[in-house]
Amino acid sequence: MIYFDNSATTIPYPEVLRTYQEVASKIWGNPSSLHRLGSQAGQLLEASRQQIAALLAKQPNEIFFTSGGTEGDNWVLKGVAFEKQAYGNHVIVSDIEHPAVKESAKWLVSQGFEIDYAPVNKAGFVDLKALEQLIRPETILVSIMAVNNEIGAIQPIKAISDLLADRPTISFHVDAVQAIGKIPLEDYLTDRVDFATFSGHKFHAPRGVGFIYKKAGKRITPLLTGGGQESDLRSTTENLAAIAAMAKALRLVFDKDAANLSKIAAMKERLFNELSRYEDVILFSANQDFVPNIVTFGVKGVRGEVLVHAFEEHDIYISTTSACSSKAGKPAGTLISMGIPKSLAETAVRISLDDDNDMEQVQQFLTIFKEIYHKTSKVR
Repeated sequence: MIYFDNSATTIPYPEVLRTYQEVASKIWGNPSSLHRLGSQAGQLLEASRQQIAALLAKQPNEIFFTSGGTEGDNWVLKGVAFEKQAYGNHVIVSDIEHPAVKESAKWLVSQGFEIDYAPVNKAGFVDLKALEQLIRPETILVSIMAVNNEIGAIQPIKAISDLLADRPTISFHVDAVQAIGKIPLEDYLTDRVDFATFSGHKFHAPRGVGFIYKKAGKRITPLLTGGGQESDLRSTTENLAAIAAMAKALRLVFDKDAANLSKIAAMKERLFNELSRYEDVILFSANQDFVPNIVTFGVKGVRGEVLVHAFEEHDIYISTTSACSSKAGKPAGTLISMGIPKSLAETAVRISLDDDNDMEQVQQFLTIFKEIYHKTSKVR
């Protein structure tokens, strides 16, 4: 099997699974309980929080655990909007955000908020001048993803941070789900960022666990009320085994970072160069200002899902750009926003690499692609 769908979800590291199993079987007290078992669980919970905070160069009281990226995006968009409603009702998100952000923004419209969508240029990057022109006195939140999940474009978070530097009344949220282990921390978690969303299963942790970063002093409406967990902001018994495993995964990713990126970048370059040789292949991703692990391309006249299933027959797994919306059968929203014609956007497929992959797999993929390409000649 060749698994080239790591932007959808990664395979948990063996060490991470061992941590999960050990915690689940040995430390099963409720962290909120007063007895010794509860104290033991509570100490591990806070140790995990401290480790994550240290790896991100933040403070433990700025880390709040969630069930993943979708929950985190929903919480920040809605929680910040309602918390700051007395000061304004205008929110800006980019036109290429993940559905967790865009759908949350659409829901906010039904609650009386006004939403503007910052456009992107033909390469897939947020247009800074257009973004600046959208800002109003009543703007309370700007939400921009760090790395686009469909084509891998690294968004200009530093430049947006500079744009918002003298506008302290505007909260700045970054969806960093695709950024961990792919680009330097300082490129997307700047001092100007007030909130950031992370999802464990994107960096070899179990599914169903994540966290948000909330800058100290920034306010957000509670997501869940009840027992008072997570500083009264998300009341539910913590998934301790998954949280501890996620902290382990984050440390491993940071430890492997430099070597991994070099290896992954070499695989992307090989794929990029070989695919570009085919006359009817369109490359939607690029190398400069794009993450090293994503190659998005299409074959003219061949729908993306056809390619996905053709590769699946050879036990090779890729995706039609976004796992969260692929079953809807819609073309990649990012490509449409870039001005790509729908007929070409519908051909898009995404290869997303990780350190589990190697150059031998890349070569096997290219061999199978050559076969598939020639078989689709009549369609093209």
